Amino acid sequence: MKSTEDEYQLIIQHCRQLFEKKNKDYGTSWRILRLPSITDQIFIKAQRIRTIQVKGSQKVDDGITDEFVGIINYCLMALIQIDLKNAATEPDLDTLLDQYDSKVNEVKELLFNKNHDYGEAWRDMRVSSMTDIILMKLLRIKQIEDNAGVTLVSEGVKSGYQDMINYAVFCLIKSNGLQTN
Repeated sequence: MKSTEDEYQLIIQHCRQLFEKKNKDYGTSWRILRLPSITDQIFIKAQRIRTIQVKGSQKVDDGITDEFVGIINYCLMALIQIDLKNAATEPDLDTLLDQYDSKVNEVKELLFNKNHDYGEAWRDMRVSSMTDIILMKLLRIKQIEDNAGVTLVSEGVKSGYQDMINYAVFCLIKSNGLQTN
């Protein structure tokens, strides 16, 4: 069995390659999206995963693996969007990829800090439970967005996006979605 770090890197490498290819195909069209729109796009993907898990079947070819990859990349887009919201010009692909890598490194550091404290408890969780947690975090983010970003005691949306990336990576590792073993 590979280490968590190796598994994580394989998944992120796949996600990054897809992000790069889609940005070559579509440019930075996703930059038009406001954060609540990105949140809703992530919600659609997570809800589809849950529906397929509950029903046990699907009618559209795109698999659950593709949806978890989409969650990872849309969360990274949201984190990039937070930093670039007031950018005067559109970033080029190299700048976007640098931003992508920077955000991944922040999220990865968070993962390993939490893994230290929780002892990789996620390995004993069900993928369906982690899907539910992603949906819960989305509902929290939507509430924070509806409250204009104001929270009383909670972390902001950034930590929610970071946690969803890690849970989606865990789901891919557990389901062997990208053949990590």
